[in-house]
Amino acid sequence: MDLETSRQALIATLKRDGIHSQAVLEAIAETPRERFMPETVRNKAYENIALPIGDGQTISQPYIVALMTQALELTGREKVLEIGTGSGYQAAILAQLCREVVTIERIANLSRHAQVVLDSLGYDNIDYHVADGTLGYPDAAPYDGILVTATAPKLPQALCEQLTLGGRMVIPIGEAKVQELKLITRGTDGLRVKKLCDVRFVPLIGEQGWEDGESPGESED
Repeated sequence: MDLETSRQALIATLKRDGIHSQAVLEAIAETPRERFMPETVRNKAYENIALPIGDGQTISQPYIVALMTQALELTGREKVLEIGTGSGYQAAILAQLCREVVTIERIANLSRHAQVVLDSLGYDNIDYHVADGTLGYPDAAPYDGILVTATAPKLPQALCEQLTLGGRMVIPIGEAKVQELKLITRGTDGLRVKKLCDVRFVPLIGEQGWEDGESPGESED
């Protein structure tokens, strides 16, 4: 099966599995996922699985990317903070659906490589930073949406403080090998929390996350 046929099959799978946002589906259909992964696994680019990208990290399963993005309910006017640039694939999806993406990665090599790929594809509304993602990026706060691509032991307070009133954050939380993907909404009465599904992500390392060397799970969805 060639990549284009595989891409169409993936979109059909996402629809069947409950991804209903046409904007999210179109963004995934238009994004060349193979560009964000090593050549050795590019033949699997449109399989609905997570794949290794080096440095102990993975490119997320397309269903999880779609689910997390859909949960933000983006309209195109938002500023979104992404914690964990990784391959850059999730940033590419977000950049098509919001006004501005601020993305943070703690591994400098991954950040540089992601920026090269994203620049080559013409994305010009992404701001890159190498830093501790558990602390967010206060200089550009507040954010209408926050998307975290690694699991935290608990909800980082710094991220909550950088979420605008009415804003939405999607984050995996848990201490076991299976964590819960949470949707956090900031209202006038505080934070509202909704579970989306069970997931397995790499650990969110940092001051308000896991210590380096700790590991709540083994792989990322």
